[in-house]
Amino acid sequence: MIDPALAAAAHEAEAALARGTGDAHDHTVAALAAAARGDHAGAQALFERALAMEPGNPATLTGLAIFHRQNGRLRDAVLACDAAIAAWPDYPDAWLERGAILSSGGSAQAARHSFARAAELAPGSAPAHAGLAALAARDGNWAEARARAERALSLDPRNIVAATALARADIADGKAERARDLLAPLAATMAEANFDRMLTLVTLGDALDRLKDRAGAYAAYARSKADFAAIHADAAVGHMRHGDFIEAIAEGFAAVDPWPEAPIAAAAEARPAHVFLLGYPRSGTTLLENVIATLPGVAALEERPTLAAADRDYLSGSRAEVVSGLARFAALDGSALDPLRRAYWDKVAEAGVPQDTRCFVDMDPLKGTRLPLIARLFPDARVLVMRRDPRDVVWSCFRTNFAMTSGTLDYTTLESAARHYDALMRLTQACLDRLPLRVHEVHYHRLVRDFDAATQAICAFLGLEWSEELRRFDRTAARRGVSTASAGQVQRGLYDGTRQWEPYAEYLAPVMPLLQPWIDRFGYA
Repeated sequence: MIDPALAAAAHEAEAALARGTGDAHDHTVAALAAAARGDHAGAQALFERALAMEPGNPATLTGLAIFHRQNGRLRDAVLACDAAIAAWPDYPDAWLERGAILSSGGSAQAARHSFARAAELAPGSAPAHAGLAALAARDGNWAEARARAERALSLDPRNIVAATALARADIADGKAERARDLLAPLAATMAEANFDRMLTLVTLGDALDRLKDRAGAYAAYARSKADFAAIHADAAVGHMRHGDFIEAIAEGFAAVDPWPEAPIAAAAEARPAHVFLLGYPRSGTTLLENVIATLPGVAALEERPTLAAADRDYLSGSRAEVVSGLARFAALDGSALDPLRRAYWDKVAEAGVPQDTRCFVDMDPLKGTRLPLIARLFPDARVLVMRRDPRDVVWSCFRTNFAMTSGTLDYTTLESAARHYDALMRLTQACLDRLPLRVHEVHYHRLVRDFDAATQAICAFLGLEWSEELRRFDRTAARRGVSTASAGQVQRGLYDGTRQWEPYAEYLAPVMPLLQPWIDRFGYA
């Protein structure tokens, strides 16, 4: 549904275009309205005509950035904002949109800078203060979240981002009733699926969970996830679901038996000790990443597409193309693999990993999908696999508000989340069974309950010297910044988050046939 204010502005703009008197502004307004109606091709054409008329118009470039963000093209969106800022450095809307893009893409520190600049340029901008409130709440900085949210709501009492940030601060302060009473009426006024209702419902679910209203919490989470699916339905058209992508890799991997051993790599410059940290979202990978990154000389990256070159060449396209791509990859000799290794390390360097790093940790919970590639490209790498009770993992993925990615659409129901989990566990286990990988499994509950013993075993496996400083990983997380949905938990230090699924056992019952084999295998029965 198009916003009434935008619809009114678009009516005037489209009339001007019909008369032949429309300028770049009219084209931009018409483009935004076309995008809101789902006419993406029409919107793109209108933006192009606007920029042809005024190439450096910051309003048009910012509108184009909004269009790209809404369609998941975050890199293009940031570039459009940067072009707007280059043309007019003090244009607050471009800084505001840049903050929204970076926040949705997980770049919290850069997003914070952009929102702060927008608030500096336009102190009366409720969205700028709300963006800062949301980031503070995400990191567990409740005093700042409350102050920024209250400032935003004083400017715009219906700003949903600010309201949900304030509600999260209330929940953290033990005032879940107040959070419920703030959000429930707001959710009731929103008749259609949109970002505001989705955000309101997931936060309302958290308040009801804290109040032990399990049925109400589950209903709020389910409605929020249904909104997420509806909002991103158009972006998903023509793209393989991530669960299907996992199944395609599994099929391709099974078809090549035996999987070829890694050929001897060409002589190359010295590289740091190399670690892949994987498992599954919400299994504790962010926690462990920040623990290891506390040690001197260790650098880590969060969920970066470091294998993008290999992905593009061998894991792109349809299911059949992924299957055949893996066969082509398996047939490569050493000279053909070397450019893929170099492309990987180029990505690592571009991300800012220091050259003097002793140990590099590539953290990505879903990189179990890339183990066939990793085994041939990096046979000397060590692999840490994070394990957590499958019921906690699937429940947490269902109740968590993620940014849009190819994988997060699989978390919109408990059934689809359980199927995705089962698919990745089957593929990961097949790789661990068949590939000559150096692997150490880390169980979340052991890490949080016997931290020293668990981390000493990890350091021994990685060849790193254990230190009591590892216990201060929360400082590392605060210094480095955390881009995943686990930011708030990690920055508040060690706590035991096990068995959160139990109050919702009745809702998990239908997916237990999928999860039970893994519950048994991982020792959580």
